[in-house]
Amino acid sequence: MTSARDEILTRIRTASGPTAPGADVDAAYAAIPRGYVRAHHDPAATDIVALFAERAADYRAVVEQVPEADLPTAIARALAAAPASEISRSLVIPDGVPDGWLTELPAEDTIVRDEPVLSARDLDKIFGVITGCAAAIAETGTIIMDHGPGQGRRALTLVPDFHLVVVRADQVEPDISGALGRLDPSRPHTLISGPSATSDIELIRVEGVHGPRNLHILVAR
Repeated sequence: MTSARDEILTRIRTASGPTAPGADVDAAYAAIPRGYVRAHHDPAATDIVALFAERAADYRAVVEQVPEADLPTAIARALAAAPASEISRSLVIPDGVPDGWLTELPAEDTIVRDEPVLSARDLDKIFGVITGCAAAIAETGTIIMDHGPGQGRRALTLVPDFHLVVVRADQVEPDISGALGRLDPSRPHTLISGPSATSDIELIRVEGVHGPRNLHILVAR
């Protein structure tokens, strides 16, 4: 049986053989087998959406799976159950969020638009934000935002204390490679795994230092 050491040395000799650098070396390099594992979960054998919900909840996000037709009711219920706020119950809504999502908002919630662009001070007075996302990763329970329509600029999801994000079932990929393959590399990307949290040297957890303390995810199936 060939040892790992022998295999590595053979590949090195093949790639740096006696021929001068050029097409032969490039061909040898291209011929090196690369049996990378690109996915750890087979969608045919695993409920990918349920796995995402489970992993996201592990990060202390509140996760609900709801029929897409019930999104307005689910959004209203999530806002009604959100932690009490010491500031006005205002919600910033990025351009592109479907109007249908907002038809049942609680009466005390005021919609704010990011036009003209809200300052950091203005955002600090806002209770929460409602957005969609670009993709999600089941393996890590991560949401990816590329700040396109329905997501808003990055500050909108970092300054308010409450973030409600809608993830469609068809946006959930089993693993990181699949999710990254959906994205435009020229756009900014924000990866969110649970509410913002950190801990000090004594491992005392503090939430809300780098972003929202409360993350509520609605998975629309």
